Amino acid sequence: MSPSEAAESPRRTLLVVEDEKNVRDLLELYLRKEGFQLRFAADGAEALRLFGLERPDLVILDLMLPGMDGLDVCRALRKDSELPIIMLTARVEETDRLIGLELGADDYVTKPFSPREVVARVRAVLRRTRPDAPRAQDEVLHLGELHLDTARRMLAAGQRQVELTPSEFEILRVMLSSPGRVFSRAQLLEAAQGVTYEGYERTIDTHIKNLRHKIEEHPRRPRYLLTVHGVGYKIREA
Repeated sequence: MSPSEAAESPRRTLLVVEDEKNVRDLLELYLRKEGFQLRFAADGAEALRLFGLERPDLVILDLMLPGMDGLDVCRALRKDSELPIIMLTARVEETDRLIGLELGADDYVTKPFSPREVVARVRAVLRRTRPDAPRAQDEVLHLGELHLDTARRMLAAGQRQVELTPSEFEILRVMLSSPGRVFSRAQLLEAAQGVTYEGYERTIDTHIKNLRHKIEEHPRRPRYLLTVHGVGYKIREA
């Protein structure tokens, strides 16, 4: 690991929720090498217990767990936290992965996976959520009743405070910075994840759906987040 990478996430704590020992061992080998502190849970109940004690910076969450499955764990975590969640899934059905995203996960990696890809995903998410992460400019972006405070990472919709996941925040920040501009899914994925992964562009549809439910009065008839068929999405101009 280079000095710049070492400084990027000094001793960030990750909670790895995975019941397969060989997968845990593989992730531990690569993530400890990158300087992360790790906590491990083999089931959902232990994951929630450790989360309450440790308050990690990011959770790597297997979808298939004994007892409480990963979707239930994700749902429970999202009740009182917007910390980043990366899912690990061996399920091949796209709907299973999208359910996790709809519950608030930021990203997913399918098994079998490259451990280097997992490290890259973790770094990309943590880079965006560092309190001291450099920004082009801290500002408050306005559109109608939407007010996005980029320094405090807070969104107000009228008088209502809206909780956003890290991916949702980045997508909305990029779109509010350029009202009327049409963004492809790949462009929004790069904004959300820091890099574009082939085959993952459709996850943007789920993030947009979640954002519409959070900020639109009528999500099926959106005022702000508009679909440009065959291209992608845009946020309406003032």
